[in-house]
Amino acid sequence: MKSKNFNLQLKTFIKILFVIGFFLLSPQRTEAQFFKKLAKHAKEKINREAERRSERRVDKAIDKKFDKAEDKLDGEKTNKKEENSNKNEKEISNSESTNSNQSKEKSTKPTVVWNKFDFVPGDTVIFEDEPSSDEENGEFPSRWDLYKGNVEIGEVNGENVIMFLSSQSYIVPYLKNSKEDYLPDVFTLELDVWFSKGSSTANRLWIYLGDQKNYRSNAAHHSLTVMPHSLEFGDSEKDYPGTENTGWATEKTGSWRHISIAYTKGKYKAYFNDTRLINIPHLEVNPTGLTIEAGNDNMYIKNIRIAKGGVKYYDRVLSEGKIIVNGIKFDVNKATLKPESMGPINKIYKLMVKNPELNFSVEGHTDSDGYESTNLTLSKARGKAVMDKLISMGISADRLKSTGWGESKPIDNNSTSEGKANNRRVEFVKF
Repeated sequence: MKSKNFNLQLKTFIKILFVIGFFLLSPQRTEAQFFKKLAKHAKEKINREAERRSERRVDKAIDKKFDKAEDKLDGEKTNKKEENSNKNEKEISNSESTNSNQSKEKSTKPTVVWNKFDFVPGDTVIFEDEPSSDEENGEFPSRWDLYKGNVEIGEVNGENVIMFLSSQSYIVPYLKNSKEDYLPDVFTLELDVWFSKGSSTANRLWIYLGDQKNYRSNAAHHSLTVMPHSLEFGDSEKDYPGTENTGWATEKTGSWRHISIAYTKGKYKAYFNDTRLINIPHLEVNPTGLTIEAGNDNMYIKNIRIAKGGVKYYDRVLSEGKIIVNGIKFDVNKATLKPESMGPINKIYKLMVKNPELNFSVEGHTDSDGYESTNLTLSKARGKAVMDKLISMGISADRLKSTGWGESKPIDNNSTSEGKANNRRVEFVKF
C-alpha cells in the first residue's frame, strides 16, 4: 500500500517538473506569470490530492474497523448457530432417549384395575330410620333406645336428624328382639354422619358391632371409628384419598359423610363416601347388634339402614328373571342419583358386559307416601335416570328400556319404615 502511494506522488512530481522546465525555455515574462499560476495550481492540486488521500485512508481505516466488528459478529453468530445446532441435536437425542425410556416404561408398566367402591346393600331392610318428618323436634328419636348421654331429634337444613347433645352419648336400635343376636351372617349398614367445622380430638363417631345395653357380647367392644377424613378398625386405618395431610380431627367446612359397612360371613369392609378404606378378610368376632356413640356434642346422623342378604345378581336373574335393588338412592322427591348408588349400578353394568345376551327393563317403584299420580311420575323419572346412567357408561341403548309403577306394586307393607324402604326400589326385569 505504501509503495503504491509513493509511485503516484512521484508521477505527479515529475509532471510538475516537466511543465516548469518547459516554461523555462519561454520568455521570462510569460515564464514568470505562468510559473506563478502553475505553482498556485500545483499547490492547490497537491492539497486536494493530499486531502482526498487522507480521507481515503480514514475511510479505509473505518471500513477495516467495521469489517473486523462484522467478522466478529458473524463469528459469534456462527458459533451460536453451531451451539444451538449441537444443543438441538443433544435435545433431540435426549428426547429420543426419553421417549425410548418412556416406551420401555409403558411396555413394562402393569395395567392396574382397582374397584375402590364395590358396596352393594343387602336385599331386605331390617332396620330403617331417616328419621321421618313425623318425629317431633326436641323429642328422643322413637326408633332408638338410649344407653348413655343425651340425644334428641333436631332439624338441619329443613330435614330431621338425630342430634348428639353431649359427648359420649350412646344409642341402640329399639327392637323387639334387641336381647338377641339380630344381625344376620350377611348384612349391610349405612348412615350419614355430620362433622361440624373445627378441629377437636372428640370429633369422632364409633359404630360398635354389639348392642351395649341389651345384648353385651365380645363384639360390643369392637368398633369402627369414623373421623372427618378417615376410618379405623382395630389396627387397620386409612385416610380418604386426597385428605392425607388434612389432619384426622380437622373439618374445614362442615359436611355430611356417607359411611357403609358390609359383613359377609366373617369378611368385614367399611366405606367412606365412594371409597373402600377398611378390608378385613377374617373378623375375629361375630357381630350381634349395633351401638352408635358420638364423641362430640354437635354431631348429627341420619339415613340409618340395616339390610340382610344378598344373592348374586346373576343367580337372581336365573331364578327370578329380575333383580330387585333397594340400594339405588335418589335425592328426596327427585330423580337425581346419589353417589352411593354407583355400587349396585356398577354391578349391573358389569353383569351386562359379561353377559351380552341380557337385556333389562329398568323399573322404578315408590312407597305409598304422597300422591299416587306424583309417585307414578317420580318412579318413571327414576327408572329413566338409571337407564340413562347405564347407557352413558357404555351399555347399548337397544338393550335397555325404562318405566315406573309408582306405589302400585309393593313387596312389603307401607306401615313401617323398613317396609317403605323395601318398597322404594329399582327392579331390572329381563326381556
